[in-house]
Amino acid sequence: MSVAARARGDASSKRRLRAWIRLLGATRAAEGALREFLRVEHGTTLPRFDVMAALHRRREGVTMSQLSRMLLVSNGNATALIDRLEQDGLVRRMPSPSDRRSILVALTPLGTSRFEALAAEHEAEVARLFAPLSDADLDRLADILRRLARHDPGTAREAVQDAGARAWTRPS
Repeated sequence: MSVAARARGDASSKRRLRAWIRLLGATRAAEGALREFLRVEHGTTLPRFDVMAALHRRREGVTMSQLSRMLLVSNGNATALIDRLEQDGLVRRMPSPSDRRSILVALTPLGTSRFEALAAEHEAEVARLFAPLSDADLDRLADILRRLARHDPGTAREAVQDAGARAWTRPS
């Protein structure tokens, strides 16, 4: 490879590294703002919100193993969160109708109503955080992230798909 080709490659490499650092910084800042918002305004945590969102999407209930996979956390972490949500009356454990050895976890009616109210506030906070971006900016960003995920068939695609699967949107 010529010196000029290496120099062009190095410049592109540095630009990609800077893009990664900016993306990581923006992600961490947004997540930190959402964690603080949930803690201060609603007395809850992002992990609790994520559990409730996952259960809201699967109204019939899920096993603890399914929940752990959905959230990309250990069974122990999921169990601790479910224990606290159950104590608060927001989730319930029930025997699986198809497998007597399995226990399903689902939102209670109180959990559903609390989550839906919290999710509306969460959505408004995300809208506030992304307010500097136009609709065209958001479309471009989504396209860029999809292309990035398609480029790397492993981790990037799974991360983008999992993030999309975890994202909660209010039913129309």
